[in-house]
Amino acid sequence: MITQDKRLLGGVAGAVLLAAFGGFSVARCTADRATEAQTDGNTDAEAQAHTDRLPMTADAIRSADIALEAVRAGGLGSEILAQATVTASPTGEAIVTARAGGVVIRVSKRLGDPVKAGEALAVVQSRDAAQIAADRTAAEARAELAQRNLARERQLYEQKVSARVDYEQAQAEAAAAAAEARRAQVAATVANVTRDGSGAIVSSPISGRVTAQNVRLGAFVQPETELFRVADPSKVQIEASVGPVDAQRLAAGDQAVVDLSDGRTIDARVRSITPGLGGETRLATVVLDVSGSLPPGLPVSVRLLPGRGASSSAIVIPEDALQSLEGRDVVFVRTKQGFIARNVTVGQRSAGRVEVTAGLKPGERIATRNAFLLKAELGKGAGEEE
Repeated sequence: MITQDKRLLGGVAGAVLLAAFGGFSVARCTADRATEAQTDGNTDAEAQAHTDRLPMTADAIRSADIALEAVRAGGLGSEILAQATVTASPTGEAIVTARAGGVVIRVSKRLGDPVKAGEALAVVQSRDAAQIAADRTAAEARAELAQRNLARERQLYEQKVSARVDYEQAQAEAAAAAAEARRAQVAATVANVTRDGSGAIVSSPISGRVTAQNVRLGAFVQPETELFRVADPSKVQIEASVGPVDAQRLAAGDQAVVDLSDGRTIDARVRSITPGLGGETRLATVVLDVSGSLPPGLPVSVRLLPGRGASSSAIVIPEDALQSLEGRDVVFVRTKQGFIARNVTVGQRSAGRVEVTAGLKPGERIATRNAFLLKAELGKGAGEEE
């Protein structure tokens, strides 16, 4: 009986041990599966982040003609889109005229040629110039003679030989002759008379390039006839037309971005806003200061960023920058090694601009023009890895 009890107790203990071992095995297997699942999830995320990265050197970016733009905060409501035109600043363009009438005997510059300030563009052989040169020579001779007479009268007056009235008369004549000589010299300088006095030099008052030419060799020109126009492309301004409501939101000093046709952007700043509206367009003109060389007459688009009014944390980017990658809206953000495709949340769209409500931070640089090349390159790399 005792032996049977012992066997029964041993069987129960063995069953308990077996159950305990089985429970430990099940728990261990479950934990291993959970660990494997978590590891697989991390691997997928890391793999996704890795496949969204695209190494690219700065030389390759330039070679592919990929434009970069630094994003800034401000939704579509904070931007004012306007069409504008590049114009020469008041000191950036000069109209060069003939200072004297006559025949053009030399043309030194042609359309598009670079010129320096004071450089000759043409020479006009002129009777007027000859007369101006003759007047200068005669006035200088009279001034010299008057100075001699003054010196002689001074000496006679000091020796008590001549009366004081004669000395004072000589002083007045010398002063008048000197003034006439200065007037003749100024006239010759303004006319830019040649050294031999036979003609007038037509020169540019500023450095730049010849943008207009209305002169022919041997042609007779009248005084003050426009012969050339010279413009300095580094001294330009931009004139944008905006509605009266938008004009009230702008102030001098507000920032602006100029969008060029080749995809490049240039920072600008509001210089002034006209107080009145145009008679035909009923629009106000906003004058922007811009750095860089732009040809006058170039049409551009501008984005005006008012410093006052409604603000937004959203970021606005060009539509070219937004790409669809495997069903995701992505933007290619510049990194030290190249680019990374960043998932973004898109909001409103208007006039070729897209509002990004999440996924980007102000100051980050993104690819705009030719961003689709990055998408193609990224897709090619993913296909090769598979």
